[in-house]
Amino acid sequence: MSITFKGLAANALFAANVFILFLLVFSDQLAIPYWLQPLGRMHPMILHFPIVLLMLAMLMEFFRFKETYLKEPLYQSFTTGLLLSGTLLSAVTVIMGLLLSKEEGYTGTLLQWHKWTGVGLVFFASIIYWSRNASWYKITLARTGAIITIICLILAGHYGASLTHGDNFVMEPVTAEKEVSKVPLAQAKVFEDVILPIFSQKCLSCHNLEKAKGSLMMEHAADLLKGGKSGKLFVPGKPEISLLLERIHLPLDDKKHMPPKGKNQLTNEEIAVLKFWIKGNAELKKKVVDLPVQDSLRILAATFLAPSEARVSKYDFAAADEKTIKKLNNNYRIVYTLAKESPALAVNIYNKSVYKPEALKELEDIKKQVVSLDLKGMPVRDSELKTIARFENLNTLNLNFTSITGTGLKELQALKNLNTLSLSGTKVTFSTIKPVMELKRLKKLMLWNTGITDSELQQLQKSNKNVKVIVGFKDDGKHPIRLNQPRLSNEVAVFKTSLALQMKHPVNGVQIRYTTDGSEPDSLSSSLFGKELLLRESTTLKAKAYKDGWFGSETITANFYKSGYQPDTILFLLPPDDKYKAGGAKILTDHQLGDYEANSGKWIGVRQNNLEALLFFKRPVMMQSVVLNVMRLVPTYILPPVAVEIWAGSAKNKLHLLSTVKPAATIKGAERALIKVESNFKPQNITYLKIVVKNLKKLPEWHPGKGQPAWVFIDEILLN
Repeated sequence: MSITFKGLAANALFAANVFILFLLVFSDQLAIPYWLQPLGRMHPMILHFPIVLLMLAMLMEFFRFKETYLKEPLYQSFTTGLLLSGTLLSAVTVIMGLLLSKEEGYTGTLLQWHKWTGVGLVFFASIIYWSRNASWYKITLARTGAIITIICLILAGHYGASLTHGDNFVMEPVTAEKEVSKVPLAQAKVFEDVILPIFSQKCLSCHNLEKAKGSLMMEHAADLLKGGKSGKLFVPGKPEISLLLERIHLPLDDKKHMPPKGKNQLTNEEIAVLKFWIKGNAELKKKVVDLPVQDSLRILAATFLAPSEARVSKYDFAAADEKTIKKLNNNYRIVYTLAKESPALAVNIYNKSVYKPEALKELEDIKKQVVSLDLKGMPVRDSELKTIARFENLNTLNLNFTSITGTGLKELQALKNLNTLSLSGTKVTFSTIKPVMELKRLKKLMLWNTGITDSELQQLQKSNKNVKVIVGFKDDGKHPIRLNQPRLSNEVAVFKTSLALQMKHPVNGVQIRYTTDGSEPDSLSSSLFGKELLLRESTTLKAKAYKDGWFGSETITANFYKSGYQPDTILFLLPPDDKYKAGGAKILTDHQLGDYEANSGKWIGVRQNNLEALLFFKRPVMMQSVVLNVMRLVPTYILPPVAVEIWAGSAKNKLHLLSTVKPAATIKGAERALIKVESNFKPQNITYLKIVVKNLKKLPEWHPGKGQPAWVFIDEILLN
């Protein structure tokens, strides 16, 4: 028997269809080994070839029964070969795609549509290939099959493009609004109206619920705060060590540069906005107008939201060369225009560890265009004020917390347009500051936290009533204000054996008092926090900050969970809802707790059925408790389970009931909460553990969805 290429290809097509069915049926139980992952990642590389082959094959199949071609052997054999090649390559592409979808970051309905249209395409094209020589296969079937296959091909390509480039990628140029309506400056919020739109336009196509590359989602504030596989996206107050800015500033050809080469890149102004936002502690609630008038982020935000407001000032100098501006931007200095069509420039220099006086001297070519200079926190000395005095049109200068002593401030008398000067946190004195008060256009002078006495500050104010001397808040104990909450330094909330908990507070001299018994901490009897607190068991921590002359802070509450055992295998006996199955069964023991965002990809959800999960340990473990972390979010029908059953045994078909836990019923008006459902039992060796979670089948009368089943959301199983 002779072996032909066509015969091998036909057998390979049959095998590929069987393998696709296997991958679909056992999807939740499969874990792709690392050595097979490169094969999955080749999916985007080869998919274009079968698309072309199948498209051409279907066009030829559509006209196959035309009398001119029906008797043409070459046409018939070529169509057969083309259809076989295209279908086989499509099957290989689908297999690669199914392997790729098992990696982190690929979830959501868009992925499901792409997967099933691709699988449907292969199955339908395979049926056409196997049936096309049958006696009942006539012109109507040929043309209908060709049309359906092409539709599947177009849909699969569309959903794939949306996964790669973002939703509405194809039609965006036609359907996108040409002029985006801007929020009025007075109403605009920094995060929602300035920061989030940048992420939406430049980042969301790769970091959304459907396609969270690197396990990073950027649709909501909660997602941004979590970060992704590479860690936290940013460190509030520290742009120089924030991953977001690090990736943005990488060379365009670097594979870690974001956005990737070929995607729409961030502008210098957008980079500056992100940098200033992080530097200002990445505030999520503030309005733009809550920022100081001369704050760099506020100035830039005004150009984004209402450019006309940023063009109030008219300048008689020419704009600087764009290439020069681009050259001057680097990892420690940002140069940007204050408004579109304006020649005025603002400069911000940061990262004091690499600062040198040359950073100012290098701005010589744009000294006429610079109207705002921010050197806050840099080790700038008095000798460098000579260089600053050459920026003839400078009207805003920030020298807060620099190394200025004041001996060189007389140099600033050359700045005829200076109207705002910030010298807070410096060592300036009454005598050295007096020459500055003679500046004719000076309107604001910031001097809080300096060595100048109250009486001297009053004298300065009297010497020039046109200048507003701002001295800020002084902690004299007479006007107490509330401390902000302590900050937890730990990023993990689940530990195996122990956790060294760390807390700190930005205000010096603060005492942190805490409790671990659920009671509210007070300033006298509660434990005093030292350098760290070693946790060896699951703990609910409550802490407050206290200091003489201040009101105590609000209470911070945090849950920490011990989980001493990790199952070798976990699978669903009754599956979760398709919409909320996250990353499969493994999500239940990944030591990553979810928050109140139901679509974060961290939650397993069930509604119509109970949830049953079977956990297997290769070696028996001595266990005495099982804890489930569940959500209560009443308005969205998410309630705790009515009962949780724990079954165990040495064999999966010989399990006995260990415990049944019935959480308290949810009452009307119950607030949202993350709840521990804990089951304790006599310590015993366990090889197989079955957990049955029963949801509420009918919501109570007081609920808007009365009579309907409730959702149960679980994100972690903790075993001890």
